[in-house]
Amino acid sequence: MTTRIVVVDDHALIRDGVKALLGSLPQFELVGEASDGTEAVEVVGATQPDVVLMDLHMPGTDGITATRMIAQRHPNVSVLVVSMLVDDASVFAAVRAGARGYVLKGAEREELTRAISAVAGGEAIFGPGIAQRVLGLFSDPAPPSTSVPFPELTEREREI
Repeated sequence: MTTRIVVVDDHALIRDGVKALLGSLPQFELVGEASDGTEAVEVVGATQPDVVLMDLHMPGTDGITATRMIAQRHPNVSVLVVSMLVDDASVFAAVRAGARGYVLKGAEREELTRAISAVAGGEAIFGPGIAQRVLGLFSDPAPPSTSVPFPELTEREREI
C-alpha cells in the first residue's frame, strides 16, 4: 500500500529535498505541495492525502493554524510536523492543533520515513529530542494545587 503525502514548507529547497527523498521510496507517493498554510488546506482538500508533512514557521497562515484547520476538516489526514523549532510551546501547540507527530528537520532519512509510516498507521510519534521534552513534562512533579486553572500560565495566557 502506498502512503499519499503532501509537503508543506515555505522554502522551495526543503520541499525539493523532501520530494527527492519521497521519490526514491516506493512506499510513498507525493500528491501535492504547498508553500504556506492557506495553500496547504486547499491542497489537502483537493488531494486527500494520508499524511501532511507540515512546517510550522511560514509567512501568512502558519503551520499551527493550518494543522488545526486540516484536523478539523479532514480528520482522516494525519499531520506530521517537520520543523526546526524545538521549544516546548511549538511542540505542544502543534499537538494541541491536531498533529500526530513531530520530528526535527535535522532527522535522518530512516527517522523521517519511520515517522511518516507511523502517523499514516494511526500512531503518534515524536523524534528522540522531542520525545524527551514531552516525557519530561509528564515526569515533572505536579504543580501545587491552586484555585487558578493552569497556574503555570501567565494572566494574559489564561485570558486568551
